[in-house]
Amino acid sequence: MKRYRHYKKDKAIVLSCFGSVVEQKRYLDLQKLIESEFEGVDVFLSFSSRMVLKVLKKEGLKYKNLPQTLADIDRLGYRNVIVSSINLFPTDEHEMLKKIVSGFDSFSPANFRYTDAILTKTKDTTLFFRVLNQSVSKSGMSNLYIIHGTPALELGGMQSITYSANLLEMIDKNNFSCSLEGAFPYFAIKERLIQKMKNHGVRDLQIVPLLLISGNHYQKDMFEINDELSKYFNCSITPPLGSSERFNLIELNLTTNIIIKNIREEIIKLG
Repeated sequence: MKRYRHYKKDKAIVLSCFGSVVEQKRYLDLQKLIESEFEGVDVFLSFSSRMVLKVLKKEGLKYKNLPQTLADIDRLGYRNVIVSSINLFPTDEHEMLKKIVSGFDSFSPANFRYTDAILTKTKDTTLFFRVLNQSVSKSGMSNLYIIHGTPALELGGMQSITYSANLLEMIDKNNFSCSLEGAFPYFAIKERLIQKMKNHGVRDLQIVPLLLISGNHYQKDMFEINDELSKYFNCSITPPLGSSERFNLIELNLTTNIIIKNIREEIIKLG
């Protein structure tokens, strides 16, 4: 193909993220980590949140969404492009990513591939929550895991969320779960949830935010839930496990190892 002669660069990796005004540094740290793991491969960041993009632009930081980033990469002449889905569950954000990448792959001479979302495979997901639960659990204290959730029940990602919630409650009798705005949201089940924990004899409780990046939901929703539950239990939010002042799952080696593994798998498939 005549046009293909302009595609002279080998590989590029795009980290497709939601974005965060509060914890933007976490994504920059991830970019540096991926660059160190894949030497000689150019690594780009893209963000899907238009609100985040607007705020960052006001601060003089110019980032782009995934279609803009892929268009730039195509123009720069990369032959092979791996889009890494920096989404915890394969929900609506991941589904949109798949459509965008498939679209570019259909009309560009370059090869475009996307990775799984982080918690897609049962083996990865099971190990992830077993290790996470061991890391955050404290003697005599119960855990309330709060998942962000997804607005659409028909998405395949709903199965991943449901499995995760059920697994957490099965691996430890002191675990409970709910969502922020998905299936079984806290606001709708809180009375039953509180009663369930009382019946279980819970006194000390920690909230574990299952958020890849703890931005506005962490600052607002988690603290509101903590304040409300503090009326019934000795309640606190689990302390961060990384360098941030907040609990970010993306800071865990467990999380980044899955991201790196997923990228390697797609590079192998390129041949």
